[in-house]
Formats: sequence, C-alpha cells, structure tokens
Amino acid sequence: MAKFYGTIGFVETEEAKAGVHEEVVTEKSYTGDILRSAKRWEDGPKVNSDLMIENRISIIADSFAIDNTPNMRYVTLSGSRWKISSAEIQRPRIIISLGGLYNGPVYVAPVEEEV
Repeated sequence: MAKFYGTIGFVETEEAKAGVHEEVVTEKSYTGDILRSAKRWEDGPKVNSDLMIENRISIIADSFAIDNTPNMRYVTLSGSRWKISSAEIQRPRIIISLGGLYNGPVYVAPVEEEV
C-alpha cells in the first residue's frame, strides 16, 4: 500500500457583500494511504479522451476535515488536482474516491507586499 501526502481543497460559498456571493477555497495538507490506484481513458464526443482516475485514498482526518466533508472538492495528487467523487467518514479516517481532473476554483495564496 502506497502512502499519500497531499492537499485537499475545500470550497465554501460566502457572502462577500450584500447580495454578492463568492466561492472561497481553503487547502489543507493531509497524510494517509492510497488504497486503490487505477486509471482509465473515457471516450466521448471530443477529439481526445479524458483521463479518469479511480483512486481511493484514506486520510487521517482532523476535526476540520470531518466538519467540512461536504465542502471537499479536490485532492492534489501527482501534481494535478482531481475531483472528489465521494467521501465516506470512517472515524478517525475519511475514505475519498477520485474521478476526473478538477477545473473549478482553486486556492490562491495571498500575495505579500514589499515594504
């Protein structure tokens, strides 16, 4: 069984100002195990097939991950962000199943201004 160390992206919708909502992304690092590692090409009406992974990852969950499981959107694995297709809480772990590449909002680190 391979070990996992990577980030998980949590996406929440917050009201930025009256009537205006925006998606806020938080990334946190987690460790665990890769339970399953499989890849497949999904044919469709496109010229190029989409790569899908069918990995299952078991992370050691903290209270933030357990409380925010519904907000989990992606896992960074092998330099790419992958969509979370399902998450199952099995305390003290969360079992995460992955699918295709994630194309939604991502965490952008704040830029520090020079003085």
